[in-house]
Amino acid sequence: MRFLAVTVSLGAALLVMATAPSYAAGGDAIFKKSCTGCHYTDGPAKEKTIADQLAKKGPELWYAGSKFQKAWLAAWLRDPKPIRTYKYNSLTEKNKGDHPKSSAGDAAALTDYLMGLTSPEVKAGLIKAGTTPQAKQIFGKKMPCTGCHEYPTAGEVHGGHSGPTLVGASKRLNPDWVYAYLANIKVFKPVRDMPDFANVLGPKELESVAAYIATFE
Repeated sequence: MRFLAVTVSLGAALLVMATAPSYAAGGDAIFKKSCTGCHYTDGPAKEKTIADQLAKKGPELWYAGSKFQKAWLAAWLRDPKPIRTYKYNSLTEKNKGDHPKSSAGDAAALTDYLMGLTSPEVKAGLIKAGTTPQAKQIFGKKMPCTGCHEYPTAGEVHGGHSGPTLVGASKRLNPDWVYAYLANIKVFKPVRDMPDFANVLGPKELESVAAYIATFE
């Protein structure tokens, strides 16, 4: 009888393992249940007008796997910290930092799901982190990114607050996505406040800026 009980228990356990959803499938279900009120994951971009953009409560995530670094995303979902000074789509209302926290299991599942959402516009291995005088000049003067984005320099944080911070970009953002975003922003955000710098800067200049941003701690 004891042998039969063990056999039945083992068989049940194997059945559960065989039919349990993968993390990716579980992440999909968790996302649909908890996240679709603010984010969407079915690309390409849906925004056609300014009204479309202003109606959004949070950023689109259909290219999350190309944009974020996996370790950062998993940690952030467990303990979210504001990336923007102001609430999404606002320049007056402060970000309360009240994004829901995920359990360790849910964060792992959501991370696997989101990292599977990629864009063919992002070519892997193109950008390597590095700083040049040209990149600093373009970033701070020619573009300039500093009017809208916080950035670290000499142990201090400077810059504007209307866009997401670039502090910690070396751990948060995939540098290949940063370049693709700068080079072809209309694919990712057809309606936006950020200028289309590809109209005034060449590919090599944009590569240097993406490499510079990839050094930001």
